[in-house]
Amino acid sequence: MSTSTPSLPAISAPDDVAVRPVLAEVVRSGFVEGRHRGSLVVLGADGSVELALGDPSAPVFPRSANKPMQAAAVLRAGLELSGERLALAAASHSGETFHLELVRTMLDEFGLTEGDLQTPPDLPLDPAEAEAYLAAGRVRDRVAMNCSGKHAAMIAASAANGWPVDSYLDPEHPLQRLALAAVEEASGERVAHVGTDGCGAPLMAVSLTGLARAFRHFVLAEPGSPERRVADAMRAHPEYVAGTRRPDTWLMREVPGALSKMGAEAVQAVALPDGRALAFKIDDGSLRALGPVLARALELAGVEAPVLARIADAPLLGGGERVGEIRAAF
Repeated sequence: MSTSTPSLPAISAPDDVAVRPVLAEVVRSGFVEGRHRGSLVVLGADGSVELALGDPSAPVFPRSANKPMQAAAVLRAGLELSGERLALAAASHSGETFHLELVRTMLDEFGLTEGDLQTPPDLPLDPAEAEAYLAAGRVRDRVAMNCSGKHAAMIAASAANGWPVDSYLDPEHPLQRLALAAVEEASGERVAHVGTDGCGAPLMAVSLTGLARAFRHFVLAEPGSPERRVADAMRAHPEYVAGTRRPDTWLMREVPGALSKMGAEAVQAVALPDGRALAFKIDDGSLRALGPVLARALELAGVEAPVLARIADAPLLGGGERVGEIRAAF
């Protein structure tokens, strides 16, 4: 009987995948114990590339950074939304009480129920809210999932147009075709790939440069256009886009005219009212590196604001005490 160890197939990275530069370092007790690599692009006010790190021309899944375009799609479909409701349609909400109450109100206003949502049952995104939610004896549900505002708007737009409601997440559904068109028009690119996001909605891949261009397009769009209406609602009601303890909210509150949206797997896009914009992705998807990289990118884009120090602060603890930090490395 043979006792040799069977050989395993070799696994290697594709030839076209280069090692990305280090965007953040993990520093514990004065020792660099880890690094986060990725790609980043900063656009000037005229839309030209002022800084490119890694490969911002390669397609990525923007994840929830695509939500402004998806919200514009429901407006293009004729759904009347404004204010906090439109901000919530573009949100990755924290699951705070005011988020959940407004989602339920929206469902009721459009003659829908929680059973119409096809979001996966989940806990609130914010850890403190999740603890309080469980302590109150609640269980995972579809409204608590951070994309429930987006889904409520998608269902309402489908119902208003007489489109199938039970298949509103099908990539070939009329609403999802509008979403794809909104992504392509805003980014100036053809969608490279269509996948499925964590919430079940179709997910369109574009480059980081295209994502930055899309956010720039939203802040510079004509007043009253779907894109500008979404940007204005998000900036006027940032707590509904994210939550009271989230960097997107802090940034949009404290940097006048900024439009900011993060996505899962450590994607971030920001545009400023004069057309400056940025987008980046941390390759390993670690959200802990997002704040320091975002703050540094904003500095390089010329933003000066006290809130950047708050966004950049990512402490490491040892024995319950601060012993290090995650810091930007570019």
